[in-house]
Amino acid sequence: MEFTHLDNTGNISMVDVSGKPGTLRVARASGYILMQPATLELLSHAALPKGNVLTTAKLAGIMAAKNTAHLIPLCHQLNLSWADIVFDVQQDRIEIVATVKTQESTGVEMEALTAVSVAALTIYDMCKAVDKSMEIGSIRLDKKTGGKSYEFNGYRPKTSILVMSDSISAGRGQDRSGKLLREGFEAAGCPIGELRVIADNQEEILSVIDEWTAGGVELIITTGGTGLGPRDVTVEALLPRFSRKLPGIEQALFHWGQGKIKTAMLSRLAAGMVGSTMVICLPGSSGAVSDALEVLVPAIFHAFAMIKGEGHA
Repeated sequence: MEFTHLDNTGNISMVDVSGKPGTLRVARASGYILMQPATLELLSHAALPKGNVLTTAKLAGIMAAKNTAHLIPLCHQLNLSWADIVFDVQQDRIEIVATVKTQESTGVEMEALTAVSVAALTIYDMCKAVDKSMEIGSIRLDKKTGGKSYEFNGYRPKTSILVMSDSISAGRGQDRSGKLLREGFEAAGCPIGELRVIADNQEEILSVIDEWTAGGVELIITTGGTGLGPRDVTVEALLPRFSRKLPGIEQALFHWGQGKIKTAMLSRLAAGMVGSTMVICLPGSSGAVSDALEVLVPAIFHAFAMIKGEGHA
């Protein structure tokens, strides 16, 4: 039988995570190494030729977690916040559990899996002189939290999107930001009531907001009209209507935007409550909207549990 080798190396690349915000990410992995009871007895009495097995294996596993990017070609190099390895010595095996944390823009599951693997290999190396029957097995990811795996599985608000642009409303331009928002919130499970495009006009903005809040829309995302131009009136129109401001949302959006482009400091985005409806005003650029989706989804959905009196859980 002949096999054809397909060389697709031209398509190999790291995943670009530069557009993702850093969040707390945790991964836990586990595995085991089988060995003879007599070997475990020697290990428990520190009587093996190479010395203290578990201390050495723990250090090796932690070092491996810190150096995963040097071992697995397409892994990102991460700044780990914490790594630990725990051993459970049983009658015929040693169970190995590794936990790794980071505050980065991608997960640490590979670091946890690598830690378990190298810890097990270190135990094997230190015991192989007296036990030729050892077997490493069941290395697996047990748990991963943070990032996209950190899904809020609760309530999704009824959402509408309002685009403010003289040129788009007049047919001289195409809407990209509103479509991005609709796609992003639909993908997150939100029922989308309407995407509407209007001119930069205070009276028309307020008319739509009043219509939607009266109609039960729970989350309104606006895009456009937050700059410094003479027709940028979104913030002026909506600030007087806010019964509560939401400075935390504003600060998170500002912080993420300014970390990518310095001119983001010129934006006048705003967030607040109009009665029981949350309104978030974003800049009109598609880049700003993409950044906002990274920041808002899924974290923003926790607010609606609090609005409904369900607490912070």
